[in-house]
Amino acid sequence: MRTCKPHFLIFLAILGILAGGISVSGQATSDYPFEPVPFSSVRVTDTFWLPRIETNRTVTIPYIMKMNEETGRVDNFRKAAGLMKGPHTGKRYNDSDIFKIMEAAAYSLMVHPDPALEKQLDGLIVVIGKAQEPDGYLFTARTIDPKNPPPGAGAERWSNLRVSHELYNVGHMYEAAVAHFQATGKRAFLDIAVKNADFLLKTFGPGKRRGFPGHQEIEIGLAKLYRTTGNPSYLELARFFLDERGHYFQGESYPPDSPFAIYNSDQYLQNHKPVLEQEEAVGHAVRAAYMFSGMADVAALTESPEYIKAIDRLWENVVSKKLYLTGGIGAKGETEAFGDAYDLPNREAYTETCAAIGNAFWNQRLFLLHGDAKYADVLERIIYNGLLSGVSLSGDRFFYQNPLESAGGYGRSPFFEVACCPANVARFLPSLPGYIYARKGDDVYLNLFIPSEATLPLGDKKLVLKQTTRYPWEGTVRIAVEPEVKSEFALFVRIPGWARNEAVPGDLYRFLGKPAAWPVLKLNGKAVTLYPERAYAVLRRVWAKGDVVELSLPMDVRRVAARDEVVEDLDKIALQRGPLVYCVEGVDNGGKALDIALPDTAALTSEFKPGLLGGIVMISGKALRIGPGEGSQPVEMVFHAIPYYIWANRGADEMAVWLPRITRSF
Repeated sequence: MRTCKPHFLIFLAILGILAGGISVSGQATSDYPFEPVPFSSVRVTDTFWLPRIETNRTVTIPYIMKMNEETGRVDNFRKAAGLMKGPHTGKRYNDSDIFKIMEAAAYSLMVHPDPALEKQLDGLIVVIGKAQEPDGYLFTARTIDPKNPPPGAGAERWSNLRVSHELYNVGHMYEAAVAHFQATGKRAFLDIAVKNADFLLKTFGPGKRRGFPGHQEIEIGLAKLYRTTGNPSYLELARFFLDERGHYFQGESYPPDSPFAIYNSDQYLQNHKPVLEQEEAVGHAVRAAYMFSGMADVAALTESPEYIKAIDRLWENVVSKKLYLTGGIGAKGETEAFGDAYDLPNREAYTETCAAIGNAFWNQRLFLLHGDAKYADVLERIIYNGLLSGVSLSGDRFFYQNPLESAGGYGRSPFFEVACCPANVARFLPSLPGYIYARKGDDVYLNLFIPSEATLPLGDKKLVLKQTTRYPWEGTVRIAVEPEVKSEFALFVRIPGWARNEAVPGDLYRFLGKPAAWPVLKLNGKAVTLYPERAYAVLRRVWAKGDVVELSLPMDVRRVAARDEVVEDLDKIALQRGPLVYCVEGVDNGGKALDIALPDTAALTSEFKPGLLGGIVMISGKALRIGPGEGSQPVEMVFHAIPYYIWANRGADEMAVWLPRITRSF
């Protein structure tokens, strides 16, 4: 097999979405029509994301690796390998936490060589290889003591797939192994993954064992393994697992008082209908988002329009009825699941960090299928709000849930017994530069406004794009276009929905008040009339070094209202400025946040505070503090709001995104 250059394959390692894969026969296969510019070709230079990416590299990744050791997660592999004695520790899915942080570390190595980190990964890979059983099976929860597996693992291999996470764990291993191979060129981890996948090929499929994973993930991992190895059987197996859903109930049934009783629900597992017939996003939100992402991969790689139709239909359902203003998904805490249409509670919102990440994966894939900016609009909303809120400024404190209201007492945690979210954030942040730019042929797409320098091929030459901006604090974006030689191509610049007076695609949320000023686009200092195509400004011309595009976006503070069907937000408003959703936090408002009401007539101002929370724009204005008694009189006050993503970095305090709306003057 030909070893590909790491810079060409890096984004493939993250999302498995690089166009133009190579089959075993050497012929080009189908893939996404739009391809991302890999993050190794994009150098981020800003003061917003770069510090978070660096903190992730220097703090979060080492911290999670240390916590994996302290909590016995790594020891489970040592026990399975026969290197130490003792029972399995923790949850049956803890293997996945090791694989996810190894994936994150591999991404870090791709852009920041670190011999000590590479050696640490090599040591883990040796242990994982020894923990793998001779036929390729890898599941420490069973291997350590096959006669006494932990609860939920099932009495025998594959006997309880709805609950066991046997397939979920190795799906994350495939992603990590592909990333490690592409970061280092070493095959040891990839060989472990291939051995396991080949064992699955012998076990599952038409005429063999039937089954599907209770927690989707392996479909994404198999698609990545297919692209890396060229073995189409891996892709066929991914489709098999998807197509198995909705036809039968598998595994054990649990009594109502069992902690596993939720697994009796087919809706919870997205098993209530075949995937191509599903019309509503239901069940566990992380599982659903991973499944939708896996469906997108299969759709692109197998040219299956029926899969695209299904996930398009599901996306419409989510954005029109089940999406939080922060981009989070999953309303039900007791089941980590979607609620009914418009069921979007604030204080009880689960909106798991992993669900936000899965939603980001899904929307990126939909953009790569369709080239429509509405998916980048949702992606931007997710990453600046419901995803980034999952990790503290310090990089070592985390949110599992991301509620939109708190009565106080809910703070960030150093780790969790179920620790999927910290490692998920850790593997997402290094990949962020790969979401900024995309291309289709020689046409270039600018999706995110992040100061950066990108190098991408342009025919047999290259193109450099240099983006400068203080976004999301300011709305001016400057793009220097530097082709190696004069070249004709189109530059597609996204005009965000929020800058076009569209809060989200569809009508779940809307802006109140008069529309903001229309964005202004200039080419070499001259204004260009905007005729957006799929919400992109399209500049097609012969480009030369020295050409500059400048986009000016309105950064007004906007009031947002939800549809009346969203009962939790009835007669309430939220605040948004640029892509950022804001919240009020007690620490900025006299210790309380839940008694603040905002009149429509109140003037709102915004000011950059360089010394606050690493530098943020704070929104301020006059509001009313509503007393607890029925006859109490409102008291005028000056309130302050901060970006939602950064709340609870100063302790567990009261917080609210949605504020009671007062329509009369005061």
